Amino acid sequence: MSYTETIGSRTYRFADLKILMAKASPQRSGDQLAGVAAASEEERVAAKMALAQVPLRTFLNEALIPYESDEVTRLVIDDHSPQAFAEISHLTVGDFRNWLLSTSTDADALTRITAGLTPEMVAAVSKLMRNQDLIAAARKRPVITRFRNTVGLPGHMSVRLQPNHPTDDVKGIAASMLDGLMYGCGDAMIGINPASDNLAAITRLLLMIDDFRQRYQVPTQSCVLTHVTNTIAAIEKGAPVDLVFQSIAGTEKANAGFGISLALLQEAYEAGLSLKRGTVGSNLMYFETGQGSALSADAHFGVDQQTCEVRAYAVARKFNPFLVNTVVGFIGPEYLYDGKQITRAGLEDHFCGKLLGVPMGCDICYTNHAEADQDDMDNLLTLLGVAGINFIMGIPGADDVMLNYQSTSFHDALYVRDVLGLRRAPEFEEWLESMQITDARGALLSASTHQPLLEGARDWMGIA
Repeated sequence: MSYTETIGSRTYRFADLKILMAKASPQRSGDQLAGVAAASEEERVAAKMALAQVPLRTFLNEALIPYESDEVTRLVIDDHSPQAFAEISHLTVGDFRNWLLSTSTDADALTRITAGLTPEMVAAVSKLMRNQDLIAAARKRPVITRFRNTVGLPGHMSVRLQPNHPTDDVKGIAASMLDGLMYGCGDAMIGINPASDNLAAITRLLLMIDDFRQRYQVPTQSCVLTHVTNTIAAIEKGAPVDLVFQSIAGTEKANAGFGISLALLQEAYEAGLSLKRGTVGSNLMYFETGQGSALSADAHFGVDQQTCEVRAYAVARKFNPFLVNTVVGFIGPEYLYDGKQITRAGLEDHFCGKLLGVPMGCDICYTNHAEADQDDMDNLLTLLGVAGINFIMGIPGADDVMLNYQSTSFHDALYVRDVLGLRRAPEFEEWLESMQITDARGALLSASTHQPLLEGARDWMGIA
């Protein structure tokens, strides 16, 4: 089905829904690289006007990537709930935007329709929304998950403590971990990107975190971000695996590039559940995504990068994840050129994920060759805090010495919690107070107050 829109004396024609969606996307370098972006701002406006008139039910009948050749499309269509969709089935994309922003549409309404939404519907409506719209609508839709603590409660924001090391030195990782805990970070999880995929090295890191967690009774969860097949192998060998990690994308071909399928993710999910390590819940999958991953794998099939990204959230929600993290600026300026594009992408990803019922966090980051700086990250951090982000990253000095990119620091988490009045996961906050790291309000105490914990940790690390 083709679509047309006239502006002045010029009529724009869009051959199908996939082209219309791409042309309606806000400007970004990845879509320009793929050759699917609008050729002018006028064409982009025409595409948005045409997209606003498309009935939501069209997305159930016109697949952007064929059902027969893509298992993500099959997942989206097969898992769609007509009952949940019924409440909004009469709306166009433009009407859906208005419904989302209506003061009468609350968290209960957004929860009711979740199973009736497809990623393409959600991506489409996001293309019609200003940044403030993305923030206002996402803020209405909390997604709460539980493992050893509770993440995603309204008025709360958690932090993934990321103590990476370029050689996987256990003492170096432990030192960064302690540093982050002293700043009150780590309630989302303690998650390490290993420099090596060696199973023995991965297991050593898992054992180190678990030993510390049990010794100090820390109500958090650990994760070593290795390929899911390594995690399955570690589970089979009895390693203390909490969260099961995998990078995912929005097409079957892109996921094959990651060495995964839906069946493999199901195997990993069941392996994690078999350990029964959660104490307050059983959400245990941790997924990372990022706009541009399908394009970089030549697996986008002409679909714009943001829509491909949102399709990845359909993969994520299938496995009841504890955390989903859009690593928004990590791939580089070829996909998100500057601070403005990174900011827009982060707000889109958070909004779309929350609408699909996914517990969204964001690695607010950029590479050193992007046209962005830490002020851009401050802006996005603040906007996502207002929008109700589930979690962010906590990295020593905001500079990851292993992955070589810029993100957010322990201090940044203190800032956004302070100015927006955000609390940590309640179980974790109780532990911080019991360890005399924070007071009852969640504010950090002076270092001298919690010196006994530091001394005990030094003994544990074997440091004089």
